[in-house]
Amino acid sequence: MKNILIIGGSKGIGSAILMQQLEQNKIFNISRTAPDVTHPNLIHYPLDVLNDLLPEIEMIDTLIYCPGSINLKPIGSLSIDDFRNDFEINVIGAVKVIQKYLPVLKKGANPSIVLFSTVAAKLGMPFHASIATAKAGVEGLVKSLGAELASVVRINAIAPTITETSLSAGILRNDRMKENMVERHPMKGYLKPEEVADMADFLISEKAKSISGQVFEMDYGIVSFKI
Repeated sequence: MKNILIIGGSKGIGSAILMQQLEQNKIFNISRTAPDVTHPNLIHYPLDVLNDLLPEIEMIDTLIYCPGSINLKPIGSLSIDDFRNDFEINVIGAVKVIQKYLPVLKKGANPSIVLFSTVAAKLGMPFHASIATAKAGVEGLVKSLGAELASVVRINAIAPTITETSLSAGILRNDRMKENMVERHPMKGYLKPEEVADMADFLISEKAKSISGQVFEMDYGIVSFKI
């Protein structure tokens, strides 16, 4: 049984990861809202990671930082605060959590960290300036910490294409928009949160013990292929 700390496990991809891991592992979840489940293996801390003090946790084997944002505007409509807020949610929050729990994590079994980027950090997409900039910071953090912690803690990131969660509800708000999104992807689909949870499950497992400092694109071909 692993001790897994999930930041943002009450919704979307974080919730899918939490539900997948809950039966076999002890889960510590930090998020402002509680998950829609109670379980003997789950401890929830109702906190705002950016503004509240983080709790003391004695044993952690895996840290998964899920908070993200979809802030799609033309560059002329993005304020400096938009850039600042996206950077704080995606990068500063992750840094704060890693700095807090790294001493405990180093003592864990096959310790690992999973962060989240986006395909927009690789593929130039209109109106993604703020979130792509923030997620590029996440990718830089993964590369740097992968090297710094190489002999101690593994760290990787997942870069999903659009995933069907509450965060993307505005983009996938009707059948026509969903059909258009399918057609945009060469492999004719887009992600369900459970697919991303499967990748996270692999990255925190013994099967991935040789992998660190990597960013895994789950893109249904939108970055990889031109067809």
